[in-house]
Amino acid sequence: MGKQTETPPSDPDAGSDGSLRGGLRVTLVAVSVAVLSVVLPVALVSDVTDAARSDAWIVTLLIMIYGGVRLSATWVSGRPRLFDFFFWLFTYIFMGLGPTVQIRADAVSTTTPGIDSGWDLPTAGVVALGIGCYEIARAVALVVERTRPRRAGAAPRPVSPVRAAMLIAVGLAVSAYFVVQMGPAAALGSREAAFAAREARWPDPAVRSVMYAAAVYPLLIATGALAQLRRLAASRAARISVTVAALLAAAVLLLVVNPIASARYTFGTVAFALAVYAGAMVTRARARLTMLLAIVAFLFVFPIADAFRTDEVRVNRSSFFGEYLANPDYDAFWQVANALSFWVDGLVQPMRQLLGSILFWVPRAVWPDKPTDTGIVLAEYRGYSFDNLSAPVWAEALVNGGVVAVVVVFVALGVALRAMDRRIVLAFAAGGVWAIVGAVLPVYMTILMRGSLLQATGATTVMIVCLILISGAAGRDPDRTDDGAGSGDPQLGAALAVPGDRALDAGAETDPRRPAGRAEQTDIQ
Repeated sequence: MGKQTETPPSDPDAGSDGSLRGGLRVTLVAVSVAVLSVVLPVALVSDVTDAARSDAWIVTLLIMIYGGVRLSATWVSGRPRLFDFFFWLFTYIFMGLGPTVQIRADAVSTTTPGIDSGWDLPTAGVVALGIGCYEIARAVALVVERTRPRRAGAAPRPVSPVRAAMLIAVGLAVSAYFVVQMGPAAALGSREAAFAAREARWPDPAVRSVMYAAAVYPLLIATGALAQLRRLAASRAARISVTVAALLAAAVLLLVVNPIASARYTFGTVAFALAVYAGAMVTRARARLTMLLAIVAFLFVFPIADAFRTDEVRVNRSSFFGEYLANPDYDAFWQVANALSFWVDGLVQPMRQLLGSILFWVPRAVWPDKPTDTGIVLAEYRGYSFDNLSAPVWAEALVNGGVVAVVVVFVALGVALRAMDRRIVLAFAAGGVWAIVGAVLPVYMTILMRGSLLQATGATTVMIVCLILISGAAGRDPDRTDDGAGSGDPQLGAALAVPGDRALDAGAETDPRRPAGRAEQTDIQ
């Protein structure tokens, strides 16, 4: 059985040494803010000459500075509020850093040419409006959580071993079929070769997208299910067998999704999820390190990660800020500008694009005028020859309902992401299906935020179906309140802490008044 233990006074994370711990935390926050919100912005303004395109860079720079503060507070806390973390990581880079460089240098993304500079400031205003609505809604949700009375909460929803076994079998079969159909050489070759092989095998884009999602995400969710079942193993032999199965599934998964042939977002999603499955969020120190590494990867690895993914290796790279100049990877801000222009021109058909995303599974033979990707819609509107463009959440909202939709969408995001963060913080400590959700969906949210929504809906649906499939029956834990403090379930307790580290204390997530180090759960299997 699980047991409640008192943290000894000598524990460095215990309340008795709170001043030192608090001092270290303040120092880390100060250093992180200094780098993300002071050094990088100052270096940007110093290194990138202002071409006098517009003054919108001031707004995007402020977004970058504020985003750096929010990111710093999140990763230093060690609380894996990953939905909020990835929201701000995307915002910092794609709505702050990237557009600031491009506006100052007048080096707009090469895939979105010809945007009048008069749209820059209104676009920055729309982006800031969405961020403000998100922050206000999240703050209100937090206040409501803190003021409502405690009540008995649901026990963690466990993973069903039988259905997990079914999913692992299906996932392995589909992934193996995918690799065979493409050919191992194409699967492990350059990104162009892999895409050409998929296009030749599945000419229809919708079918191709679904096949790729089916080859990746069922196996990814199944691997997470095995990681959870490993915690439930009643014997050493059972634990070893589940571990071997999980490693096999991960190996097959990395044949389908590898850093050479796969999109960077997809590989990043898989790599991050596997790290979380391996225990990257079990303790605060690990969560802190993992989030810090994610920031470093997005800032320094992502811009150059395509150097070896083409038939012609490109190793001559420019400066740090030079990577953002006219780079089509950072077209998100400009697509918001195009969407704003689309709305101002009166071309919005309310909710049409959203309906197309929801009904992505309907064949075009049945629905001939089914909406295309929002990125394609905006490319056609602007007369671009290249239409594989992003459509970030701001743009999706604008083409579905204008500025009012931006407000509604970001208010909903603020409430929903806060609620899901609360669930996954508890789940990383207690286990269950929500721990798998927390490993996969927050990092995948960067794909959803970049868009187009229609492109990402199929994979999202596949993941949700798989998560529902492996879910066991949930019960009520009379000893567990909705702040996460529980009776110490012997099968779903927190993993043993690494010496000198501190396991995540789920109870502190919603009740900061609870003394540190009290009634921690341990797994004594």
